[in-house]
Amino acid sequence: MPKILLIEDDEQLARFLMRFLNAEGYSTDYASGQKEGMRLFEETRYDCVLLDVSLKDGNGYSVCAAIKSAGDTPVIFITASADEACTVAGFEIGADDYIGKPFGTRELLARMKNVMRRHQRAPALLQCSGVTIDPIKGIVYKHGDEIAMSALEYRLLLVFFSNKNQMLSRDRIAEELWSMTKEFVSDNTLSVYIRRLREKIEDNPQEPQIILTVRGLGYKAVDG
Repeated sequence: MPKILLIEDDEQLARFLMRFLNAEGYSTDYASGQKEGMRLFEETRYDCVLLDVSLKDGNGYSVCAAIKSAGDTPVIFITASADEACTVAGFEIGADDYIGKPFGTRELLARMKNVMRRHQRAPALLQCSGVTIDPIKGIVYKHGDEIAMSALEYRLLLVFFSNKNQMLSRDRIAEELWSMTKEFVSDNTLSVYIRRLREKIEDNPQEPQIILTVRGLGYKAVDG
């Protein structure tokens, strides 16, 4: 039975979600604040954490950062603070998904299943031409040195390395990113982030050797 940790300061909502999740076959523990939530997390291995941003004795960003520093447990923010800045902040510290209140229980369930499925099939390491992704830690290395990346840059590189030596159309890349974040990435935004990615992983971004352009078709990550 999958185990879920719910950290939410709205006790009425928490009781409702616990009843729903238990009825769906999940075992759910509940904490209303940061301290109690971290105590439960340290005592039990969970399959997913549902986390509010605003807590009685702290904030969800700190909790998410602590959870991600400890391993690969998926974290979904459930919060009324669903503006772009809050969403970006959540993804920057490693959140796997973000759902704004009010939300449908079936949508929440689908997102939980999606992030847990992604974590179950995540390989230990993804490597290509001297660049390595550690999906468990969410870190990228080039020749052993860590590369700082934004959340979207990281997810874009994950798409390329998960489909190494395969030609990916721009539409396919956008679809893969949508499946991860449920956010639309425009054609212009994709071009900008591919350029930024090349600037970080290529020895010479003007003559890329890792992420190649397939003229008129799309892109390909090649292992040289």
